[in-house]
Amino acid sequence: MDRFALSKKIGLFLGPLCFIILKTLPLSITSEKGETVIAIALWMICWWITEAVSISVTALLPLLLFPLFKVMPIADVGTNYGSPIVFLFFGGFVLALALEKVNLHKRIALNIIKKTGTTPNKVILGFMIATAFMSMWISNTASTVVMLPIAMSVIKLLINDEDGFTKKDQNFAISVMLGIAFSANAGGIATVIGTPPNSVLIGLLENEYHIEISFLKWMILGLPFSIILISIIYFVMVKWLFPNTGLQFKASENIIDSELKALGKITTKERHVLIIFGIIVSLWIFRSLINSLIPSLGLSDTIISILGALALFTIPFNLKKGDFILVWNDTQKLAWGILILFGGGLALAKGMSTSGIVDLVANSITNSNISILLMASLLIILMLFMTELMSNVALVAVLAPVVAGIAIGLEIPVLYLLIPVTMASSCAFMLPMATPPNAIVFASGFIKVSQMARVGIILNIIAILLLIIVFKFIIPLFF
Repeated sequence: MDRFALSKKIGLFLGPLCFIILKTLPLSITSEKGETVIAIALWMICWWITEAVSISVTALLPLLLFPLFKVMPIADVGTNYGSPIVFLFFGGFVLALALEKVNLHKRIALNIIKKTGTTPNKVILGFMIATAFMSMWISNTASTVVMLPIAMSVIKLLINDEDGFTKKDQNFAISVMLGIAFSANAGGIATVIGTPPNSVLIGLLENEYHIEISFLKWMILGLPFSIILISIIYFVMVKWLFPNTGLQFKASENIIDSELKALGKITTKERHVLIIFGIIVSLWIFRSLINSLIPSLGLSDTIISILGALALFTIPFNLKKGDFILVWNDTQKLAWGILILFGGGLALAKGMSTSGIVDLVANSITNSNISILLMASLLIILMLFMTELMSNVALVAVLAPVVAGIAIGLEIPVLYLLIPVTMASSCAFMLPMATPPNAIVFASGFIKVSQMARVGIILNIIAILLLIIVFKFIIPLFF
């Protein structure tokens, strides 16, 4: 069994110690309630950064401490853990669970790779497109885990060929591994359910500011951003840092064909899931049109998500035998902890709002002369580099309410700042510990920390510039 790391030991005691110190000292920064929320937030940040306990367990602290210290009644705190956004993501998780259970995600990925071609650069591109597409609908961790063994099989062809593992072979291996990880990170930005920070933001906007961003509206902004970012990642790696010009191998096509052959013909189960998946995505995309045609229907993204989840549990693919795609035992694999994390983040945001912290931040910014563009740039940089070191969803949960207060102080719509800052949380490319996909491909043994950091710092800077462009020119066109 692994020893309990020193950083975790320090974090375990530092969190409650910071809380006690802040509660004891007469700070007079804001109201007593506000100072309590700051103390609780600091405790949560200590545990989230050090991961002394599970980040989902940390997210339960508001449920205990807010009522105890009279920040909010427990009924008000509890509603955040049952927010519609939590159930939107629950439905998304169930859809992802069904895709994974019937192996449909792997079939889709393999067919995408097969269609992109068999030259080395096209193989890299195929892996990136397939990973990004899957990450729009299932967790970036799952999409990386699916792609890794297929990529390893292709790389082994180069290791075992007559000229050994040459520099060009190594460049291919690095590109395909980093391509998978970085595409998993960037692909999630494209949809509301693609990555948890997006849903934390949507929940905050609905709970605190009564602003609704539909699935389609987010996708219209997020998908082009993902495509541009992934294209840049591809060109930076294969054309600049790790070129493999002159490398040739045809046997990769055989690997893809053999993987597809192993899956066999598409099954009744897969068709069943594909139909439900297609219907749900179509409803998300055309929801506004459907509501305008049938106003009494009142469809929301959450209702559609739950419809999809229920369909997978209740519509049998074999009525005679009573066989369903999912049974409740399958939900043991569901990321319940992330749903609790959403609730904790929303509860913390509500605490910051009701205790006057957001207003305090807004008033402080109002009285300063800082440039709006400079402030936006600093917040994007802060979020992007901090997410290299701690959970991006926990970071968004803490920073999003503060960023909203800054936007109010700058007298600009909260969306203008919150969207690019939230997107920045999914652009961690430098370190293996930054995201699960980074860690998974690093564990393959084909990548050194220095290589990931070398590509990552360039991509981080490019992502910052892209997000500043999004803030300045793109978001005002949509919102």
